[in-house]
Amino acid sequence: MSDGQLVQILEGNTFVVSDRNGDIDASPVDATGLFSFDTRFLSKWVLTLDGERLNALSTDDLQYFETRFFLVPGTGTVYIDANLSVIRQRVVADGFHEELTILNHDDKPVSLEVRLEAASDFADLFEVKDKLKKKGAYHHRIERGRLVLGYTRESFARETVISTALPAKIDEGGLTFKVKVPPHGLWKTMVDVRTEFAAWGGGPSQPAIGAGTKMARGLDKWLQRAPRLECDSDSLRATYHRSLVDLAALRFSTRTLPGRSLPAAGLPWFMTMFGRDSIFTSLQALPFTPELAQTTLLALGERQGTRVDDFRDEDPGRILHEMRYGEMTAFEERPHSPYYGCVDATPLYVVLLDEYERWTGDTKLVRGLEYEARAALNWIDEYANLQGNGYVAYKRRNEKTGLENQCWKDSWDSISYRDGSLPGFPRATCELQGYAYDAKVRGARLARLVWKDPEFADRLEKEAADLKRRFNRDFWVEDEGYFAIALDVDGRQVDALTSNNGHLLWSGIVDKSKAKSVAAHLVGKRLFSGWGVRTMAEGEGRYNPIGYHVGTVWPYDNSFIAWGLRRYGFKEEAARVAAGILDAAEFFDGRLPEAFGGYPREMTKYPVQYPTACSPQAWSTGAPLLLLRTMLGLEPYGEHLIVDPGLALGIGHLELLDIPGRWGHVDAFGRGRIDIKVDVKK
Repeated sequence: MSDGQLVQILEGNTFVVSDRNGDIDASPVDATGLFSFDTRFLSKWVLTLDGERLNALSTDDLQYFETRFFLVPGTGTVYIDANLSVIRQRVVADGFHEELTILNHDDKPVSLEVRLEAASDFADLFEVKDKLKKKGAYHHRIERGRLVLGYTRESFARETVISTALPAKIDEGGLTFKVKVPPHGLWKTMVDVRTEFAAWGGGPSQPAIGAGTKMARGLDKWLQRAPRLECDSDSLRATYHRSLVDLAALRFSTRTLPGRSLPAAGLPWFMTMFGRDSIFTSLQALPFTPELAQTTLLALGERQGTRVDDFRDEDPGRILHEMRYGEMTAFEERPHSPYYGCVDATPLYVVLLDEYERWTGDTKLVRGLEYEARAALNWIDEYANLQGNGYVAYKRRNEKTGLENQCWKDSWDSISYRDGSLPGFPRATCELQGYAYDAKVRGARLARLVWKDPEFADRLEKEAADLKRRFNRDFWVEDEGYFAIALDVDGRQVDALTSNNGHLLWSGIVDKSKAKSVAAHLVGKRLFSGWGVRTMAEGEGRYNPIGYHVGTVWPYDNSFIAWGLRRYGFKEEAARVAAGILDAAEFFDGRLPEAFGGYPREMTKYPVQYPTACSPQAWSTGAPLLLLRTMLGLEPYGEHLIVDPGLALGIGHLELLDIPGRWGHVDAFGRGRIDIKVDVKK
């Protein structure tokens, strides 16, 4: 089933993916069903009338947590046998609540057999992704008018409990209603599907009745707290609203911080805590929802590495990559309890802590997380110098189930030489050095300002300056004027031209004398498609416009590239990147996907969808927010917010009102004055 035919609703750790009828009929490898805490609690949920499935008239996307399906019987033509119609309204909350309504449009009564088929394979999300079989035992029982589907493997137990407001005949395969609908009348019932956990992971479920109203009020409050956008562009207004709503949808609550939320990475595979994704999204959203950054810092700090554990790629001070709650993690068939196999989240943790304080003035949190920040800074030098040359590098210690590429471009072929060949391990990718440099500079600021440790601050600043000097010498590809994507294990340049150069500008590690050449590459025809900066440049050995990290355009990537361009004063280039991504957003109805094709804009006239992109995805959702910041030139400076607009001409007038921060609330204004040429051939 293609993603275009799927309907997704979610709330926190729970989500439902169905077809356009509201039905779920999952194969072992489909990410359709009711999922909670990485387990599929329903793999079949099919509605029939007199043994026949229904046809969809339309689907209403009411809220991210609620949807409504309008259905009719028949064999494909809605004008045949359309004397009946069916409405399914579904709200997700620790399972889901479904209201089923059958309308009789005839002047005669109708008798029907209404059937809801139900089944669960209780698949771990990793089992779905990797096509693996279950090792435990299934059970079912019928008790007190409820159907209970269950699965047990030693102490790991999960159950799906299905109940209905009206009497039904219940068997192990579902619920059957004998229904008589009067002329021009209706029949209605409500069905609850609850997820229940035992022994390991998860938590108690709550009935979903009334949850929709509560969540709607919560969403309204979330939107009201965010800065208000006023602009000439209807498309930008819609994209901004979509971003705020999707960010609300992707909020994830940990069991140790009740009532607080941080961003989950994305639907369907990544509805959990990811260190890198949560940090980047929190950075993007800081001017809009700073509370996400606070929770991200607390939650990641709680789970910071404390020991050397090869199975989990854990070290003292290291920030986690991914946290999972399913069966395979419980039995240590996967290392995600949590897994620490990424190298960027640890320096980025310090970057986020400093940026959060710069915006909010919350020195109390910075003091409270001093130990965690110092441990992260220590990890950079003590555990990440795998090549012995003073650069951050990675090589997995868990060779069986650990991640091979531990930078954000984590696909197998993302790091390559110009000719397309791949380097060995350890690999020291360029953006990691930028993040380490930025972490040391920002850590020095916090040490001097908040922790009152000037000696530590001096040491960090000296280390940062030395790293910057060596980096600009060792990574610079002299004949082309850009930075290599990595150094290999022998210290040779892995010399493909990639978007990573933009992250270097954002980090501040680039010498000013080299910045102009880097900026020119980023908006030049090899990297810039017209819609955005490609992950890899045209002409490189592995370039592919629909290759995951070797030619596609990632909105998240581009938002940080634009921020980096603004940092070095390239206002026009940043406006060009921002305009391209926001133009693309209009074609995706305001919801930017994880990635889209890197074809030249003049070739396709519209951005080409990447076939398996996650949507919504947190850092793609955050991209328009960061682009608004870069276009308006918003930078905290002491107790004040600097506003220095640099907008493309097509943006028109732009106002962002009630921006929260240490200054209280301020307004920012700008008007598009930069003429952006779409023809990227020139």
